[in-house]
Amino acid sequence: MEQNLARLPIFPLSNVVLFPRIRTPLHIFEPRYRQMAEAALAGERRIVMAVIRPEFVADASGEPPIFDIACAGAIAESERLPDGRFHIMLQGTERVRILREETRPTGQLFRSAEVRPLADPCPPEAAARISEMRSRMSSLVGELIEGIHGEEPLASVRDIDDAAFVNSLCNALPLSTPEKQALLEAEGILERSRCLIDILEFARAEHRARRVPNSSVFH
Repeated sequence: MEQNLARLPIFPLSNVVLFPRIRTPLHIFEPRYRQMAEAALAGERRIVMAVIRPEFVADASGEPPIFDIACAGAIAESERLPDGRFHIMLQGTERVRILREETRPTGQLFRSAEVRPLADPCPPEAAARISEMRSRMSSLVGELIEGIHGEEPLASVRDIDDAAFVNSLCNALPLSTPEKQALLEAEGILERSRCLIDILEFARAEHRARRVPNSSVFH
């Protein structure tokens, strides 16, 4: 096996996208995922969050196809409840490509796969351009949210670095799962910023159209 490959448990969901450096709380209750949590906690404490392809969401109780670009995460906090369920806090660590799912050994209920880490560059030479785009994103979010109890909507993330800022917005904004998956698949912070601005500008256009009588938005 190549040194940069890993074999990790897969946690497929239809409505949650994990981003690098972002923490996501998870409630683990199905027997197969309780087993997955136990195995991860006993080992490297790492799992891969993958999104179920939309056309197969109805088969979520089985083993539906998933997107091959996903995000690995480390279990930062865990609580096992008396009935065997888990509350865990998963810290996104890196984007990965799922290369192949493995044949499960007897008794293993959860899916696992061989994955390869993917770069998520935020090069210094792009800092000026990303800074401009960051200002644009802040402006668009401010227009859409129109203030939260009079406070600046992005005050809590104003001082974090560019990569954390962009990934925090991707995680926190009420975007659709396909939109978030597309953002995760964007190669690098610059490209993710471009994609997010496109999504926000489209949302702003829809918002403005709804406020204008007799207007139409074509899809």
